[in-house]
Amino acid sequence: MAISRRHLLQSAALAAIAPSLGGVASVEALAQSATTAPVWRHALSLFGDIKYPADFKRFDYVNPDAPKGGIARQILIGTFDNFNLAVAGVKGSLASAVGLVHEPLMTSSLDEVSTEYGALAEAVSHPEDFSSVTYRLRAEAKWHDGKPVTADDVIFSLDSFKKHHPQYSAYYRSVIKAEKSGDREIKFTFDAPGNRELPLIVGQLTILPKHWWEGTDSEGRKRDISATTLEKPLGSGPYRIKEFVAGRSVALERVKDHWGRDLSANIGRNNFDELRYEYFRDSIVALEAFKGDQVDWRTENSAKNWATAYDFPAVADKRVLLEEFPNRSSGIMQGFAMNLRRDKFKDPRVRRALNFAFDFEEMNRQIFFGQYKRISSYFDGTDLASSGLPQGRELEILEAVRSQVPAEVFTTAYSNPVGGSPEAVRGNLREGLRLLKEAGYEVRDRKLVDSKSGAPFTIELLGADPSFERVMLFFKPSLERLGIDVSVRTIDPAQYENRLRTWDFDIVVSSWGQSLSPGNEQREYWSTQAADMAGSRNITGIKNPAIDRLIERLIFAGDRDDLVAATKALDRVLLWNHYVVPQWTYNKVRTARWDRFGRPAELPKYGQSAFPAIWWYDADKAARIGRRS
Repeated sequence: MAISRRHLLQSAALAAIAPSLGGVASVEALAQSATTAPVWRHALSLFGDIKYPADFKRFDYVNPDAPKGGIARQILIGTFDNFNLAVAGVKGSLASAVGLVHEPLMTSSLDEVSTEYGALAEAVSHPEDFSSVTYRLRAEAKWHDGKPVTADDVIFSLDSFKKHHPQYSAYYRSVIKAEKSGDREIKFTFDAPGNRELPLIVGQLTILPKHWWEGTDSEGRKRDISATTLEKPLGSGPYRIKEFVAGRSVALERVKDHWGRDLSANIGRNNFDELRYEYFRDSIVALEAFKGDQVDWRTENSAKNWATAYDFPAVADKRVLLEEFPNRSSGIMQGFAMNLRRDKFKDPRVRRALNFAFDFEEMNRQIFFGQYKRISSYFDGTDLASSGLPQGRELEILEAVRSQVPAEVFTTAYSNPVGGSPEAVRGNLREGLRLLKEAGYEVRDRKLVDSKSGAPFTIELLGADPSFERVMLFFKPSLERLGIDVSVRTIDPAQYENRLRTWDFDIVVSSWGQSLSPGNEQREYWSTQAADMAGSRNITGIKNPAIDRLIERLIFAGDRDDLVAATKALDRVLLWNHYVVPQWTYNKVRTARWDRFGRPAELPKYGQSAFPAIWWYDADKAARIGRRS
């Protein structure tokens, strides 16, 4: 199932990312500029056209006759102790399934690059200069307790996320005021005009019930929006929590009288009566549970498993189907992320030296069965990735920060060191050692030490997934050949999350998903403001004025060409500062499923598998392969 940047910020997970959102149609914009009366729209699009008209019946990629019923069981790695979205960034481990209990103001289509249609909101209006946006709620929108969704709920939700969730605080930083402007209308005022994306990202806001959060639980205790909770939350979405076992499983049941079940954007969606999420601390155990028919669907992130682990009888007789789905909706940077808050990583020559120690080609051959390609951009996999030398508008943008960025941005096309042979590896290590010496280190008794203090250079590679230890252990000997004292440590997910939030690490593996239209979330990824915010996605601790300026240039881009140029400029500066050692990517999503489900004949272009959103339970297929365990 594809997810938006809103969900990415919510979970910080490596997942499919739906396109970002924003903008208006040009004819409507001209109409609004000619009159003081607001022009209400059913949809918004960042720079292009809106595909579906106001009276559309359904999205083209769904089956309007999909049967309702059945169960879909899925895997999640880790644990959970929280159902409160508002504090997910800093407290507890969120049960990601809770996202389906709630709804946003707008919902994105999966066959357009950047378009949103009404969900809780029936219409939206904003002035031509993008200085504010007003949303009008649907009169029929109801919470699961039957009470209407109100403007007060929307204002309460924005205030709660901005106050208690650092990632959303950065995401909605430019929304300076939300006020009731009509019976079912909420006006959001921005800190400056020209931010074309802001009307759309406001539409991504998840709405929480104010009356429920300000009430008391079954034992008479007042609820606290600033605290974690395992009380089943009240929502307005297509599902609600049926039952759960803390840390182990969550079952959602379809709300059969859901207020929005007949909305055009919901036709053919949310077809399962029950969605069950089983949590596993270990991906190896999760794989065995799938083989034993304890879960129905598995997304496989291990190249080794994909090549070797699916040779059991159910695959041979087609009861289990293996399928790859193309990823056209997102790009990614994944890498060994260094903590710049620690002095040893502040020098970019040190950070670059660690890249020279990483022999990706040999790792890809030995443990990945040659399936991956090396990442060479923070927007890898999209047309936003920089290449060659900057030219045209991109060069003009970079000229404004020339004195604040590495000279190589203008003179040298970025590339990663290439290994794969003994000669190449030796050459890379020599270059790495040269950079370390320039940065003030030298080798004494086969140990890399600070030339002045004699203190040894040590690194802890920290992770939470035991299956990833093999990657870190592969990297370790190369670092040791530079004289670095390296330890590899795997800890439980809760402890790992706490250490990230307090920036207590040397190097971790992190990833940043990128939509096809990046925007305000880049502040939360790379800005100085986010560097010291607990729970932010600025994992590396970047504090760079040039990057701050380029982020704002990107956010306030006037058209698609300007956005692409600004994004490529930002990409180059990030790359040449060597904040991470780039890892690898694969442009398809590998999946395995027990053959119990149906799906539309043609899946949406930007939806990847779109499971379980537009799939359904097929009783005939289920009968053929037998009863679940």
